[in-house]
Amino acid sequence: MQFDIITIFPEFFESVFSCGVASKAVENNLISINLHNLRDYSENKHKKVDDTPYGGGSGMLMNPGPFAKALKSIKDNKKKSVVILTSASAERFTDKKASEISNYDQVIILCGRYEGVDQRISEKYVDMELSIGDFVNSGGEYAASVIVDSASRYVKGVLGNSGSLDFESYGESLLEYPQYTKPDNFDEMKVPEVLLSGNHEKIRKWRRIESIKKTYNKRPELLDSAKLDLEETKLLKDYQSENLPNFRAYIALIHYPVYNKQLEIISSACKSIDVHDICRDATTFGVEKFYIVTPVEEQQKLVKKLISHWTDGPGEKYNETKKRAFSIVEIKNTIEETIESIEKNEGCKPQIVVTDARFSDEMIGYTELGKKIMSNDKPFLILFGTGWGLAKQVLEKADYTLKPIEGYSNYNHLSVRSAVAIILDRLLSCKI
Repeated sequence: MQFDIITIFPEFFESVFSCGVASKAVENNLISINLHNLRDYSENKHKKVDDTPYGGGSGMLMNPGPFAKALKSIKDNKKKSVVILTSASAERFTDKKASEISNYDQVIILCGRYEGVDQRISEKYVDMELSIGDFVNSGGEYAASVIVDSASRYVKGVLGNSGSLDFESYGESLLEYPQYTKPDNFDEMKVPEVLLSGNHEKIRKWRRIESIKKTYNKRPELLDSAKLDLEETKLLKDYQSENLPNFRAYIALIHYPVYNKQLEIISSACKSIDVHDICRDATTFGVEKFYIVTPVEEQQKLVKKLISHWTDGPGEKYNETKKRAFSIVEIKNTIEETIESIEKNEGCKPQIVVTDARFSDEMIGYTELGKKIMSNDKPFLILFGTGWGLAKQVLEKADYTLKPIEGYSNYNHLSVRSAVAIILDRLLSCKI
């Protein structure tokens, strides 16, 4: 396998590839690493390879000419090759991508610098753009070294024990299990007994389960693509139930003040199906309380009758799961009463989150809000509007306005119960 790295700092790689896996792979002729100084391909008498960007802006941009000339000189059309551009704004480099890259005979890596590379290089010459993380460093050389090292490990013969790849982090969308070596007792911390047992099957099972637990704790989103059997899934569910995050989330379905189609403030009618579905959504995702907010006495009576049916009426014995779900439902006259109820329970006022199908300035995304809720610093109250949405005075008093749910069409008329299910899944799901 041949790596060709185009850079303005070839000396950067002298120490990087002088030791470790890559160094041994080069010694054994399993891979080759060729460094190409981009300045050698510049037609500028001062070997300059950058200039100011059209349209203005800070910093310098790398010229397309030297890269194009270098690629025409270096690329071997007789080989299966791929051209990679390192870029902070590109697709995330993963273990799966490293495996994919290892299938090429020639890998050409363009190391960006300054403010990046002229867009025309990407459009005409580059096969994939890769980033090693959501951060910016001094240049693409850092990313190039990571790509070479990771992809090399998938080349046959590079690793002394080819089975090592099977047990390393990310190989099966799981993080690697905890490992121990001598002494067996260090600072009063002992090595797990199973690893001293000599029973290889028990050790294998222990490692597998610990790998699943570690992934759940550190990178739960990876479990979505992990292949778990039924026994492992059950063990994971048991582990989850014993290690629940300690967030405090509340939701409220607001029937007043909301808008009608003419954008007049009204009090909307309570719907049985909304209460049925949302209380089950809320219970599934660990919400503390689900409030129905309406000042209309007749509406309150209808909801109370529905709650009573499932909590202490005929429905109580008929369906235990609905009893549990309806037990978190409470009725309040106003949003202010709802906030007071939470403050009494929590000892502090909740952070108010409003939802709206319309875009506005300074909205918060799901990932960011989910992290804030899970940080356990404060309780959160998420308000969902009925009718044609929450009134302006409610939106203006919120701490956060959540971005609307969007599909790929221009249709945006979800039922409130559908919106609640989607939003709770995005914010409070365990991501597996």
